Amino acid sequence: MSVRLPAPPPAAAARTRWDRRGDRWGRAGFRRPAPGESVRVVSYGPQQRVYVPELRADWLTQSFVHWAYSPAQIQLLLPRGLAVDTYDGSAWVSLTPFVMAGVRPPGSPAALPPFAETNLRTYVRGPDGRDGLWFLSIEVACPVMLAARAMGVPYRLGRLALARHGDTVAYTGVRWGGGPRYRLVVRPGEPVRPSRLDVWLTSRWRAFTLRWGVLWETPVEHAPWPLRETRLEAMEETLTRAAGLPPPVARPIVHFSDGVRNVRLGVSRPVRRRGRVRDRAAPGG
Repeated sequence: MSVRLPAPPPAAAARTRWDRRGDRWGRAGFRRPAPGESVRVVSYGPQQRVYVPELRADWLTQSFVHWAYSPAQIQLLLPRGLAVDTYDGSAWVSLTPFVMAGVRPPGSPAALPPFAETNLRTYVRGPDGRDGLWFLSIEVACPVMLAARAMGVPYRLGRLALARHGDTVAYTGVRWGGGPRYRLVVRPGEPVRPSRLDVWLTSRWRAFTLRWGVLWETPVEHAPWPLRETRLEAMEETLTRAAGLPPPVARPIVHFSDGVRNVRLGVSRPVRRRGRVRDRAAPGG
């Protein structure tokens, strides 16, 4: 599937200051949590440097649709070793369609053509308490990416599309074989300063996978997300049901970002913990 590469983000959306030392990240005026605050807020910028990336890419034209769920509902979908992460008592599941561009796999001299990808993810804490993502499913339009299934990444091949109509962005997708599908239309607005919840929902710097009965983590590094005001125009999806969740009923929180470039995914490594994790089939079936 061909995807038209979006234009670079406007200057107004790219004012995020990025301190490469790794200890001061964020927009001017972003308030850091005070010592002793009860709400755990993840870092607005990467929590570690990725010096030797396994994969480089640009994540562009990305939307985030977040639904609140009961923590007990989400914990049932997690492997042993991961605990559901919550904000103000709620667990969250997010649908995130975007364009993957400039993907350079290990050993490849050239980047792959741009392609669409859509993640259904939730927010977790590992055995050491560090925050990260667990992917319930990943829809992708590029067959090459299916090789990552060997690492426990739940990729599913599908027909995905992204289109701009005036000032709206439309995403559609259906898994091959007539499986789960979605249709999302958003209307991005002006750049915004992210709230604590915005940061919590969008800024995660490691992903967990399950391979050979062992929990693995993959670090990621990129500039902080430049977020925009976003209005949800249309939303239909069956991915949550396919992942083992009831359809969301609460009104979602929606974000849009023009994207981040020079994303660096590090080498996956086993999570240090006692014992082994009971293997389970990838969700979404």
